[in-house]
Amino acid sequence: MVQLAALIGCQGLSEYRVMLGAAPTAGVTPVEAREIVYQAVPYAGMGKVFDFLHATNDVLTERGVRLPLDGQATSTPATRAEEGRAVQEQIVGADRVAGMYASAAEDELHFQRFLSANCFGDYLTRAGIGLPLRELLTFALLAALGGCDPQVRGHVAANLHVGNSRLSLIGVLTVLVPFIGYPRTLNALAAINA
Repeated sequence: MVQLAALIGCQGLSEYRVMLGAAPTAGVTPVEAREIVYQAVPYAGMGKVFDFLHATNDVLTERGVRLPLDGQATSTPATRAEEGRAVQEQIVGADRVAGMYASAAEDELHFQRFLSANCFGDYLTRAGIGLPLRELLTFALLAALGGCDPQVRGHVAANLHVGNSRLSLIGVLTVLVPFIGYPRTLNALAAINA
């Protein structure tokens, strides 16, 4: 699953199709495959994820999976901000979230609200994949994206906060080396060590 997330991050669409085709033999369900793609949206952006969404639908259909899959959303437009902030606080800590809101300039406060409602409320509250695994997927995706070392460091801390271990994070990087290369792997390893 982390390999699929990383392939989205590094835009390896052809290899993604191959790996997704083999994913059921490793126990990845169609819902999990779709959730990996959805999980990538707030981090990589829809522009980079859109083709992977279509590829996922194509591969699942080729393997006889009936679409659409059952929805996994648990928040609504009315609850997404509150539920998102609650999950954000669970992942990074209530004091840290309060500090991010308090330190945001008035003309930047909307980014904090977007982060809580969209990134956390629309995506991280979803069913289909548990929170610790979602954090490992986020770590893999960010490491593969490159150029987002502060976010990688933040999600190392978030992974530890939700119960993933240093050993798990190093294991993720170990399986990602051939997909993301050594520079991005070593940058993420530096974040773990920091």
